[in-house]
Amino acid sequence: MVVCGDDALAHRLTAELRTFHGERVTLVVPPNERVARPPVVGRARAASAALLDRMVSAAVGRTGAGAPGGAGAGTQSVDGVRVLEAADVTEAVLAEAGVERASALALVYDDDETNIRAALSARRLNPRLRLVLRLYNRRLGQYIEELLDQAATLASGGGPDGRPDASTTVLSDADTAAPALAAAAVAGTTRVVQAGGLLLRSVERPPPRAGQLPDRGLCTLALLSANGAAPGGPGLAGASGHGGEQEPRLLPDDDEVRRSRGRSVLVLERVSALGGAVPDPAGRGVGVGAGVVPPLASLFSRRLRWSLAGLVACVAALAVALWVVTDIGALPAFYLTLLDLFAIDDPAIGQSIGRQVLQLLSGLVGLLLLPVLLAAVLEALGTFRSASSLRKPPRGLGGHVVLLGLGKIGTRVLTRLRELNVPVVCVESDPEARGLATARRLRVPVVLGDVTQEGVLEAARIHRAYALLAVTSADTTNLEAALYARSVRPDLRAVLRLYDDDFATAVYRTLRAAHPGAPTRSRSVSHLSAPAFAGAMLGRQVLGALPVERRVLLFASVPVGGHAELEGRTVGTAFRGGAWRVLAVEGRSDVGPEHVLRAGDRVVVAATRRGLAELG
Repeated sequence: MVVCGDDALAHRLTAELRTFHGERVTLVVPPNERVARPPVVGRARAASAALLDRMVSAAVGRTGAGAPGGAGAGTQSVDGVRVLEAADVTEAVLAEAGVERASALALVYDDDETNIRAALSARRLNPRLRLVLRLYNRRLGQYIEELLDQAATLASGGGPDGRPDASTTVLSDADTAAPALAAAAVAGTTRVVQAGGLLLRSVERPPPRAGQLPDRGLCTLALLSANGAAPGGPGLAGASGHGGEQEPRLLPDDDEVRRSRGRSVLVLERVSALGGAVPDPAGRGVGVGAGVVPPLASLFSRRLRWSLAGLVACVAALAVALWVVTDIGALPAFYLTLLDLFAIDDPAIGQSIGRQVLQLLSGLVGLLLLPVLLAAVLEALGTFRSASSLRKPPRGLGGHVVLLGLGKIGTRVLTRLRELNVPVVCVESDPEARGLATARRLRVPVVLGDVTQEGVLEAARIHRAYALLAVTSADTTNLEAALYARSVRPDLRAVLRLYDDDFATAVYRTLRAAHPGAPTRSRSVSHLSAPAFAGAMLGRQVLGALPVERRVLLFASVPVGGHAELEGRTVGTAFRGGAWRVLAVEGRSDVGPEHVLRAGDRVVVAATRRGLAELG
């Protein structure tokens, strides 16, 4: 397999393929790459850390011999990974990387155009190559998938069923990492998987009492080793576990769980349903596609609404008084009051003193009504004109998430939070940021300003917020914002996106020691998104990966058709202990254990690496 990239995702993906899946990998990186040391793959194995260290030291410290034609390429093998340096991903560089003989190629440069250009060249070199592209533009990604698959079909003639033997998968690190970042802010964990319209998370439960099943949630994912669970929970794989007397048992059946003694279990739980109407922070329902039409209550200010209510009360009181004084019917009394209010010529000459006084008072109220009506018209017009502008946080807002940064990651996280019905206030320093259009469409309050400046977080109502989610591209900015927010609210939940895992670990431990009562999470986007890219290179639609001590559990989308282990079976019986378990049927929310799987269904399974390989 060949991986081409220019940031931490390429290194992370390479180590994922090498360590977890045992693949032979060629890594193509720019020469003399000056980047921070990439993080360790999930802390799964110490060997993985050593591999990455040697890979990067070799990539950074070498000058490399120039390739023919001035391509500037040099190669070196580091712990079974062939590292190739190249300034540009040309057809010659791809050929030198062995794309013509490779089974899969991942293009994970941070620039969409670079990935597309390299993918077109690679498809010409090897029509049967499985391509995985990192693109942020979703619509363009769909077109590129169709184009490259069509080119593969024409060049190779397709398989026996007419479909291409090769496939093209377009992924976005922002899309794959957003659910975990959002879940960290909402639920306090990144051990989440989005599947079948649900957001699922894994939770460790204490050992059950003898002869009883534990609270298993949706299902039991694993029996943890007796002494091998990491201190931070099963999600921090590799932190410990070498002294455990028993290996973790993935996907056990009920009998195994019942017979377990002193072993904690890892269960799957539902966090929240996705989709539906999204309420704005003030609690008013606003659909995601509601456009720029503001709700009726936002057309007029609170002071103007009180003024209109007072005038209506005065009119009602005058009408009742006229009814009592003149002894006419209720409807005529209201009619005459409105005539007097709008100064329509009907003087009360020759009538009682009370009627004349009431007519004068009604005329006075009518004079007061004119400026109020004019203000209402002007305010409504101004509201409609500014409906497409950014909103400011309401004064009474509380219990919300403060999101720092509206770049490509922040935009996806914002969309995910709104799908989870979470109120959000965004802070962005760049008035031209790509996420401002999304915030405007979703009517999310935005504070424009540098988060490191005094008063910006206060404007986002940080003192009343539920959590801070810092996802800007600068580590120091995220850290500074978290520290300042903690000075305002020591118990605030803080989630930081940090580039380097060592730095993230140090920050996490320091903040946890300084504020033991406040949840803190520090996450790397490359760490969260690498499993999905690795699964796509293996030809599987992997939704996520969950490290369990020294092993890994994969969540994948699998078609039922063609699998005798699934087709014709019920959801409850389509299970093999230690291999796979069916969790959901895509597109169906009412599926129970007795639902029979059909050939046209597509299911979400939790599987081991070996079990997923058996499912094909």
